[in-house]
Amino acid sequence: METTTLDAARLRRARVAVAACFFLNAVFYAGLVPRLPEVKAQLGLSSTALGAALAAVPLGALLAGPFAAALIRRFGSGRIASYGLALLGATVWTVSVAPNWLGLAAALLVLGALDAVVDVAQNAHGLRVQRLYQRSILNAFHGTWSIGAVAGGLLGSVAAGLGAPLAVQLGASAVVLGALALAVSRAALPGPDEPEPAADEQPRERPRRRAAVPALAVLGVLAACGAFVEDAGASWSALYLRTELDAGAATAGLGFVALSVAMTVGRLTGDRVVDRFGRRRVARAGGALAAAGMGLALALPSVPTTLLGFTLAGLGVATLVPAVYQAADELPGLPHGTGLAVINWLLRIGFLVSPPLVGALADATSLRVALLTVVLAGVGALVLGRALPGRAAGRSAA
Repeated sequence: METTTLDAARLRRARVAVAACFFLNAVFYAGLVPRLPEVKAQLGLSSTALGAALAAVPLGALLAGPFAAALIRRFGSGRIASYGLALLGATVWTVSVAPNWLGLAAALLVLGALDAVVDVAQNAHGLRVQRLYQRSILNAFHGTWSIGAVAGGLLGSVAAGLGAPLAVQLGASAVVLGALALAVSRAALPGPDEPEPAADEQPRERPRRRAAVPALAVLGVLAACGAFVEDAGASWSALYLRTELDAGAATAGLGFVALSVAMTVGRLTGDRVVDRFGRRRVARAGGALAAAGMGLALALPSVPTTLLGFTLAGLGVATLVPAVYQAADELPGLPHGTGLAVINWLLRIGFLVSPPLVGALADATSLRVALLTVVLAGVGALVLGRALPGRAAGRSAA
């Protein structure tokens, strides 16, 4: 229905708008990360106190995540994404003026809540655009997010190097990028994301909604497999290279770089692969690649094999979360955005559980043994990937 009312130029503008949302979403928080030591020093916090405040980010996301679908149905995914991003930029700025630990934690709690809602909204609108294109484009959006994370990190690092006050840097980002986020809403697709169902249609959908629950559970575990692989690179790669393999400080940081670059490349090129082979085959092959790569790295421990292992792991799971998002959004009996919101919430639980679990295993055994969880996550993606649809969408001339 929607395809007949939108010309190709209008659809391309909507695609650019979604890509801009993904980019801005990453830039806002990534610009703060390099300057967290200044926040710690400014408030006189211990490392434990800073860590406790940062834990408010996933907590806020978990609290707000269940409301994302209702907000999208009420206001539309495009509007929620763009206006939410403007609020997100302003909230990141409040971190720089927090007067104490409580103020910092409160700002980070709101930041996490907004990020969760924006994340669901931008993915929902991206999937709406993708349905009109009739081919995979969601992976490229996630690749744009990765580019935004790098850009934001560089922005924060350069500002710190120039001695720019944190409040000035984050305030300028909030104003300039926030205005861009608001402008993006004009290019978003018009109208509601989902037409209102007929009165006699709802009772017939109830059995299908109940049947969607076990499917969501499987997809949630599959998404968590991707979270474990991503978190291993972010939280543990540097420590593993430094303590287990005696790598230098500069070399130790390359594990995260290798995984991040591989994921970015995999996402920017993944749409064509998914269109050709289908989400199921790509996800299962990626799980096998991640398991084999990290298995090799742990079986033959050295700096080169470890960097290769994290590279293969990042490449293997690059398209996994977008594939799970799409599958959840397409579950029969659920309005668009509902399954997506549930999976986003479960995914964030995976990111919350992964660091303490791996840390506890490392303390009980060794970090090398604990990183076997990455191999198990790859095997999990290989096995559970069969829950994904096997056929790629057809192509459109749009």
